[in-house]
Amino acid sequence: MNQPAQAIDGSSPPVVGRLAPSPTGGLHIGHARTFLAAWLSARYLGGRLILRIEDIDVARVRPESLQTALDDLAWLGLHWDEGPYIQSQRLAGYAAILDRLKAAELVYPCTCTRAEITRAASAPHLEDEKPSYPGTCSRRTVADAARFSSQTFAWRFRVPPGPVSWLDLYKGPQSLDPSHLGGDFIVARQSVGPAYQLAVVTDDSHMGVTQVVRGDDLIPSTPRQILLYQALGLHPPAFAHIPLALGPDGRRLAKRDGSIKLQTLREKNVDPAPLLKTLASSLGLGQAKPGDWLSAFRLENIPPTPYQLTADSLESLFATQP
Repeated sequence: MNQPAQAIDGSSPPVVGRLAPSPTGGLHIGHARTFLAAWLSARYLGGRLILRIEDIDVARVRPESLQTALDDLAWLGLHWDEGPYIQSQRLAGYAAILDRLKAAELVYPCTCTRAEITRAASAPHLEDEKPSYPGTCSRRTVADAARFSSQTFAWRFRVPPGPVSWLDLYKGPQSLDPSHLGGDFIVARQSVGPAYQLAVVTDDSHMGVTQVVRGDDLIPSTPRQILLYQALGLHPPAFAHIPLALGPDGRRLAKRDGSIKLQTLREKNVDPAPLLKTLASSLGLGQAKPGDWLSAFRLENIPPTPYQLTADSLESLFATQP
């Protein structure tokens, strides 16, 4: 699968995609499927791929998982053109973006504890809505942060009223109201560092990412990220949210599922080719040969339902070891 970053018709690369594993545990087959979709989508369009390690969630990061992720992607044959970039080594860039939000008074210091927010969120809300941050600290200004230098606080982004709309490359027109997704959200924590939304927007912008293919469990992040792009005067990438992979029990795959981690397959000398073929088929490529995947791949051909692994399919993968 070591194809050059050149369009099928020989034109210059118009797309920049990315692979962004988090080293909070081993990658599993579901990650492999989503990364394969992102890889195929960028390569089909003649694009480049950036590899970024998203390791700013310090409490959950497992240092050994960084190298494991690199080994897993290499084992799959999903190469990249730039990186790996390590988020924990890019903190100055996130701080600069946060300063821009502060200068525009688009964030405010929030000292609410988790318990206080939980109690406030117990107020009635619609069944399909998540309880929102009640805005307890929203009247504060950036200058008020000086009063809390001796205590822990978070910087919350001021969410404007109304829905956020975008054209999803896979799902089509989408519209979500961030007030139904938690309202004002955290972009950084004092003395801890940037939160996920701020770091992702900063990196995708600085790295020139134009296309993000990811699981549909991340749809709630999209309107928040679009709001940050708009607040910073930046153009957001195109998003494509594809269905997840489920385990034999019908539940979403998790990093704790050791039997379906890519590392487990590697260590058992499983041949990655049958796995890639199975995953490619689940992405709408049917019986196409690997050499034809780039020309045959289309995001819109990915089935609309989650891909469910079965006990038989897992057993067949392990049976392919030499």
